[in-house]
This record gives sequence, structure tokens and C-alpha cells, in this order.
Amino acid sequence: MSNTTTPAQYILILIDMVEQQGCDRKKLLAGTTFANTDIATMGARILDADFNQLVTNAQTLTGEPALGLKLGLRLNLSAHAVLGQAFMTCTDLAQAMELFLKYNHLLASGLHFEFETVGEQCILTVVSTPGEASPEFSYELFFGALINTLRGLLNAPDLCLRMEFPYPQPAHCALYYEVFGTDMHFDTPQGRILFHRDLLDTRLPSSNPVLRNLFEAECARLLADLEEENSVSERTLRLLRKLEGQYPQMPQIAAMLNLSPRTYRRRLDEERQSFQRLLDQVRAEHATRYLQNKRLPLSSIAYLVGFSDASNFRRAYQKWTGKAPRDVRRG
Repeated sequence: MSNTTTPAQYILILIDMVEQQGCDRKKLLAGTTFANTDIATMGARILDADFNQLVTNAQTLTGEPALGLKLGLRLNLSAHAVLGQAFMTCTDLAQAMELFLKYNHLLASGLHFEFETVGEQCILTVVSTPGEASPEFSYELFFGALINTLRGLLNAPDLCLRMEFPYPQPAHCALYYEVFGTDMHFDTPQGRILFHRDLLDTRLPSSNPVLRNLFEAECARLLADLEEENSVSERTLRLLRKLEGQYPQMPQIAAMLNLSPRTYRRRLDEERQSFQRLLDQVRAEHATRYLQNKRLPLSSIAYLVGFSDASNFRRAYQKWTGKAPRDVRRG
């Protein structure tokens, strides 16, 4: 079982949003581990399983298709706790981006990113989203939170960036245009945010190097505590998701996690997991995302996830997910 977590502050904001629409808290919390306790006792983080259940309940109770986007727009610098404070004390946006890439698991431990500069363009790519959340909800939540945070950080309420969504244009796309502007693109191979590299040089009005060092030290401590709590299975999944398209062998992954192959196998056995099962899970995630791009040939997808031909990929994907690739494409 995954033990990725979400900050409790995000959950409290979601609960407040739903209750403002007149929904019953008991129904909202149904099926979660804190359904019968006071939410004040939930702690600093909650398991993603509870978060996903809350989202499902909230969508059912409110009937709100844009719930992820509306929640993301409520996640400002103060909602990000110590990391939000650390962002504010950075010298420029480049330094804030460096902090985000280093400590983003404090915000959502199930999300994974890559950042690169190609020519004059900076590209932030979503490598994977939590498996149980719908892609639309996850992207709306993350992209909404990111643009809201950047606008607050730069004191630029009209800031718009190029947004790429790896799914068809939703029925409520009018809200997307209202929030993100016109430079939006759907049915793309990956979820990405792109902007000119000059934006990284933007000076931040609340820069404070002394406080930044203090806040970053606290972020490092919190991240160390979080990673210590994570199972070897979860650390393996996180690493494999970051290494998209490479898929190393078990001894290489063990070395990357600073474990001997023998210790690594024993730890996985204790968690009732295996390296092959985790590898197949990640390859299935990647393949599913590729299949959503109907312009990408099946032979190319097979190659991207480590198969020499499409027929072997079809059989493997059916085994991993119980679905045929063509059914995913049609869906």
C-alpha cells in the first residue's frame, strides 16, 4: 500500500470549500480514517488514500466538475506552510524554483516533476501524478496552485504561462481560459508548463537571505522525516517515475537508494512487494499516459516503455492493467 501523503492544510481548505456549499461534513468524511474523529486531530499530513476518498466524496456532494481547479486556486503561499515562506525569502524566481524542485514532496509526495531549459524556454514537466486521482483533477489542482502561487510570489496577478494538458478539452474549459489565459493546449503528450527563461531572473520583493537559510533548513528536516517514514516500495516508485524511459535493473535501483541488493530484496519482502511488480506498475502508468495521446503510434509507446515490438507490449499492458491498449485509447 502506498503511504504517500498530502499536507493537512490542503484538506482543511477542501473541507471548508465543500461546507461553504452547504454540504454535510459527516458525508464528506465518510470512508476516511478520521471519519469518527475531530479533524483537528488529523496531524500535519494525511495519507493520499484519505485525500482521494475526500475528493471523491466532495465531487459527489457538490457535483462540481472543476473541483480540482477551484481547490488549486485556494492554495496560496500561506497554504504551503514553511515551503511557502521559504519561497518568499528567495532572491529571485530561479532560487524559488530550485527550492520547489528540491522540496516539492513536502507539498504532494505523489507528484513528480522534471525541469529543463531548452534554448530560451523553461519547461516544467509533470512526470507522474498520484495513481488513484483522475488526471484532470490532479492537473487542475497542480496547475491552479502553481499559477496562483507564482502570481502571489511575483506580485503579478495577470501572469499567464503556456499550459499543456495531456487530456481532451473538458466541458468546463471556459474556467480554464478565465484562470490561465489563452495559451492553453489540450491532448498533448505530457502535462507541461512553459515560460521564457528571463522570468527566472525576476527579483522577489520579500527577499531575505538569512530567513531563507532558516526556512530551507526546516524544509530539509521535514523532508528527511517524510522520506524516513516512506517505505522502500514508495521510494522505489518515486525513483522509477523520475527515471522515465530508463527503467534500471534491481541492483542499480538498490544502489541509488543506498542499499545492498540483498537488503533491498529483504525490505521489499517485508513490505510484501517485489521489484518487478513495482517496475511494471510504473511502466503501466507511463504507458497509460502515452496512450492518451492518440497521435503517438503504438510501436513508439512500446519502445518508450522498454519493448522491442508492439505485440509484446499489448500482452504486457493487458496483464498489468486488465485492459487492452486500444480500449484505453477509445476511452
